[in-house]
Amino acid sequence: MQISSVSTYSFRANNQPQSSQQDKNPISKTGEKAKLAKATFVAGLGVGTKLLFELVDDFDLVGEKISKKADDIVNKQHKNATAKKKMWLSLGAWVGLTATFVAGFAFLYTLFKAPKINYEGNINAHKKNKEMDVYIKGNDTEKELYTQMNEKAKNANDEEKAKLKTQYMQMQMAKNKVPDFIKLK
Repeated sequence: MQISSVSTYSFRANNQPQSSQQDKNPISKTGEKAKLAKATFVAGLGVGTKLLFELVDDFDLVGEKISKKADDIVNKQHKNATAKKKMWLSLGAWVGLTATFVAGFAFLYTLFKAPKINYEGNINAHKKNKEMDVYIKGNDTEKELYTQMNEKAKNANDEEKAKLKTQYMQMQMAKNKVPDFIKLK
C-alpha cells in the first residue's frame, strides 16, 4: 500500500455526488423570511420617523429634550472644543439620538411583526417552491424533447425533417413560461 502526502485535496467535495446547479430550486424559507424582515424593518423606519415627527411637533418639549441631551453629551465628551466645533458635534449628537430612536422603534416594530413574518415567509416559500419545481421539471422535459428531436433529425429523410420542423415550431410556441416572481434582465 502506498501512502501519498496530504495536500489541499478536498475529500468532502469528491465524495459527494455531483449534481447540476440548474436542477436545484433556488427558493428557500430563510431567504423569503429575510426579504419580509427587511421590508418590515424599512416599514418600521417609516413608522418610527412619522412617530418622531408627531412627537416633535413644532419642536416643543421632546425636541428641546433631545437638543438638551445632545448638548450634554457634547459638553461631557468634548470639554475643550471650540464653540463652532461644539455646535457641529451637538448637531451630530442630535442626529444620532434621533436615528437611535427611529432605528429602535423599527427594531421593536420588526420584533412585533416576527410571527407574521415567519408565517408569511413559510407560505411564500411554499408557493414559490411549487412554481419553481414546475418550471424546472418543464425545462428538463423540454430539454429532453429537444435532444430526442435532434437525434431523430440526424437520421431522418426530408419528409421526417419537415415533420420535425413543425414539431419544433410548436414547441417554440409552447415554451415553458418563467414564474412571475423571477425578474429577467
